[in-house]
Amino acid sequence: MSEPAVFNQSRDLAPSKTVADTLLSAGILEAIPDAVAAVNQQGVIIQVNSQTEALFGYTRDELIGQKVEMLVPEGQRPQHHLHREHFHQQPKIRRMGSGLDLCGRRRDGSEFPVEISLSPVATSDGTIVLSVIRDISNRKRIEDELRRANEELDRRKSRELRDSQNRLALIVDSSQDAIIGKSLDGIITHWNKGAEQIYGYTAQEMIGTPISVLAPKARADEIPAILEKIRHGERVEYFESVRVTKDKRYLSMSISVSPIHDADGKIIGASTIARNITGQKKVEDQLRQSQKMEAVGRLAGGVAHDFNNLLGIVTACAELLRSRVDSGSLEYIDNIREASTRGASLTRQLLVFGRRQPAQSQVLDLNDRLKDVSRLLRPLMGDDVETVLLSRSATAIIEADPGQLDQIVMNLAVNARDAMPKGGKLILETGVFDFDEAFAREHSMIAGRHVMLAVSDNGIGMDEATRSRIFEPFFTTKEIGKGTGLGLATVYGIVKQSGGHIWVYSEPGRGTTFKLYFPGAEHKLGLVSEIQAEAPPPRRDGVTILLTEDDELIRKLTRKMLQDHGYIVLEAEDGTSALEVIANKKASIDLILTDVVMKGMSGPELVLRLLDSHPGMRVIYMSGYTGELVVNQGIEGGIRLLEKPFTRIDLLKTLDAALG
Repeated sequence: MSEPAVFNQSRDLAPSKTVADTLLSAGILEAIPDAVAAVNQQGVIIQVNSQTEALFGYTRDELIGQKVEMLVPEGQRPQHHLHREHFHQQPKIRRMGSGLDLCGRRRDGSEFPVEISLSPVATSDGTIVLSVIRDISNRKRIEDELRRANEELDRRKSRELRDSQNRLALIVDSSQDAIIGKSLDGIITHWNKGAEQIYGYTAQEMIGTPISVLAPKARADEIPAILEKIRHGERVEYFESVRVTKDKRYLSMSISVSPIHDADGKIIGASTIARNITGQKKVEDQLRQSQKMEAVGRLAGGVAHDFNNLLGIVTACAELLRSRVDSGSLEYIDNIREASTRGASLTRQLLVFGRRQPAQSQVLDLNDRLKDVSRLLRPLMGDDVETVLLSRSATAIIEADPGQLDQIVMNLAVNARDAMPKGGKLILETGVFDFDEAFAREHSMIAGRHVMLAVSDNGIGMDEATRSRIFEPFFTTKEIGKGTGLGLATVYGIVKQSGGHIWVYSEPGRGTTFKLYFPGAEHKLGLVSEIQAEAPPPRRDGVTILLTEDDELIRKLTRKMLQDHGYIVLEAEDGTSALEVIANKKASIDLILTDVVMKGMSGPELVLRLLDSHPGMRVIYMSGYTGELVVNQGIEGGIRLLEKPFTRIDLLKTLDAALG
């Protein structure tokens, strides 16, 4: 079978990753809890995640290259085929997303109900469709039980009625989804445990309350429109919306609303089943951001290549004219030559961002290189900026272009200087890290040894909107004439061309840290043998940890690693939530693992609030900032700091050392 078109790369983009490569990154698809199949416009499966293999019983190799209809029962295949064609022909629907109830067919021939959500990913070779497939057997069972239980309410006598209600409550409360009953005027009549966990309200707080309290102001008209459809006997199935929690967080939810009938068929209320898909939406946003950067890189590289040719013509003509004009006109010829030189400099930076600039790579020690570059930085940064050079390991061997490496450091240093108009501290830090398979899969990296270069400042920092665009060519927050907006774009291109990865940590008023990870190259010098997997420390069964982290995906992954090692984990998304968790659980906390910078109450403030009531509690801070810079966040020396990103072994070793 020939390879799908989406995997083809143009010859002039050989050094770069394609969007298809991004889709192949296990860390992206594996982070989605449901089965995911990537399908091209011809309906051919081009990639699946491990959840798809587990759900349908096929292996990845058996699915890739086959028509997606093989996962649908024969009787529903024509309907599925027509729906897929309709999806590709309706751009408005594609923008909004799509939900469809079908049956799935496993390898052994068994059938089961599924919900399919389609998300388009546009590429230069056409549109790839991500089919997110969810087994809704439990949901269908719950809906059937709800319907049967409501019919039974009018037929059974009081004792039978109480038994039915108890049985229904057990079924409903067993679901992790929010299941909410309400009257036709929108008053909540039932609130399950799943709703409590998702929205933060107890049943006592919500029963008798209008369902509209969960909708943000921008969605105020949504609920009356849904209730009107319910009164007419219509179901509103699997639409995506936004809801507000008790602590004012906004969640992305997948919602289905169905009418409830009495024994005579009269509509007496509505049942809502809602699933929190905030994490899934975040992963989709990361995929779109990666796709956008790839597309911008292609465009920038193509424009720069053609523009270089035009500049070559302009330069050549200027040289020829110079010998043919009188001396009074030489000034104008020189202006043309100067403009061409400046244009060529811009195109070189664009070519670096697009990863079309050839690199002269060599094996070098990053520690030694930084010592040389730091001598150039001190006069550049000025007397009011202190430059600090820290090395966590004796050597830091990588394979890179020395000139491009210098350009990375200089560009990041210039941005740091501009972020510290009143002076401050610039920190250049190196370290060596061994990333295992699990960590590499979660972050779309290759497992093995990596060398970190961290460039930090204690300047004005950035908000989230600025942070999401800093690597785009020509994006700048500086005044007109003060910058081209290509400095960080160039850094991004060099790092990616070198096979590396880059993370940015920043908050307004709290400084910025850029962490660059390059593949280690010690093996090319014969300095190290094959890296042996490090054994984790002994299990800590029964030890209670309070985990406070505002990033939901990081919090979920960290909780899983801790629970797998025997820890009891109480989790919270911020300081206020952490205090509420402790008040409700009334548990003894052995150790708190908290992020430093969070909205509202910071990590250090939370620790101070807890130390009086938990004097023996051990403390570990997490931060994307380096240890040298964390002192600016309200933490004094002598702390235990776990720097992000961290591996499972890093996490467990740090906890083990803290607990003694």
